[in-house]
Amino acid sequence: MGAGATPLREATAADLPTLLALVHGAFEEYRGRLDPPSGAHAETLETLGRALRTGAALLVSVDGQPAGCVFYHREPDHVYFGRLSVLAAYRGHGLGGALTDGVERRALAMGVPRVELGVRIALPALRAYYERRGYRVIRHETHAGYAAPTSVVMQKELR
Repeated sequence: MGAGATPLREATAADLPTLLALVHGAFEEYRGRLDPPSGAHAETLETLGRALRTGAALLVSVDGQPAGCVFYHREPDHVYFGRLSVLAAYRGHGLGGALTDGVERRALAMGVPRVELGVRIALPALRAYYERRGYRVIRHETHAGYAAPTSVVMQKELR
């Protein structure tokens, strides 16, 4: 992580307004670029509160300012993470990698040997980023109402 970044911390219900601002801010660049549109734009305090109650979220700040977050939850055989959000002003300093590493460490602490996430097919650079981090495509998925796959599920086996 870059200079000024604080260690990751578990988010609490008190952080929900901050988490919502991070998700909306980080995903704004995809508005009008993804078909179907990202569900991140439709997130509310209620939907993120439900995600926090059924799972958890990590939060990272830089110089005291919230800069990124990620939501994750346990499934029977893996930990799934999503809505990884780093505000544009803080990208390129390792915060996304630190958030991903944090989820991987928590999965191992839970005794879960693998982590999964979904990536839109329309975002090949994002898929390549996760491939460099050891993730591989395990299946294609198609959003309701679409004839062709719109996303891939990627998985990493943890050591």
